[in-house]
Amino acid sequence: MLAPGRASAQEGFKFGLTPVFLSNDLELLALLRAYLTEAIGEPVELVSRRTYQEITALLVAGQLHAAWICGYPYVQFKSELDLVATPSWHGRPLYQSYLIAAADRQTERWEDLKGDIHAFSDPDSNSGFLVTRALLAENGLKPEGFFARSFYTYGHRNVIRAVASGLAQSGSVDGYVWDVMREMEPGLVDQTRIVRRSEWLGFPPVASARALAGDARLARLKDALTGMDRHEEGRKVLALLRLDGFVATEPALFDTIAAKVDAVRRFG
Repeated sequence: MLAPGRASAQEGFKFGLTPVFLSNDLELLALLRAYLTEAIGEPVELVSRRTYQEITALLVAGQLHAAWICGYPYVQFKSELDLVATPSWHGRPLYQSYLIAAADRQTERWEDLKGDIHAFSDPDSNSGFLVTRALLAENGLKPEGFFARSFYTYGHRNVIRAVASGLAQSGSVDGYVWDVMREMEPGLVDQTRIVRRSEWLGFPPVASARALAGDARLARLKDALTGMDRHEEGRKVLALLRLDGFVATEPALFDTIAAKVDAVRRFG
């Protein structure tokens, strides 16, 4: 863990990554670090942790300058965070949550997943937990009453693996991850199928600590991200991520996620 206290210029620029599906891709990490280092003008350290909560805590405390987080923790800590940029996928800064089951399972309704062993990604994941939790709450249900058992895999790739292998009978997963992995690892993903797609939601954004709002490097980070599609090295990063680019967005993009948080809180 980083030492207590805010990130400083002497420590270099610290950019946090939540456990996303490509976090173990060494080529991607090297290209991303090199691109951001050149754009920001000083060495960039990529900081990763096992859970969303750990990265969010470091970000809110000012121990990271910025981080690629999820819309759920952004909504939870919106008063302490500033949006830097949001990925654009298929021309929009939006994605969906999928409920998935084994490919050979004959079910067309999410209600048919009752009694399953269910795999969630992370308790602070929008697509990997909150969307399903809110869906159940809106129908007067809780995970512990609907599923026979549920567990966290701490990674969307791991949710897909759990369902594909039979460790779980169903799972909640990031639709962007499922779609991209179907292209990259079809042998794995084709062992699963989509039972339900959520509405379109704000894509996991890059955010910065509001306590560090005066740091000029954050403006350079925003320029680097929103201009990534116009630079050769940036386009290499985007190609590995299967993204169009990054765009500036307003907090209202995440209002639908905030409504899901409220729905869960009201139900208890």
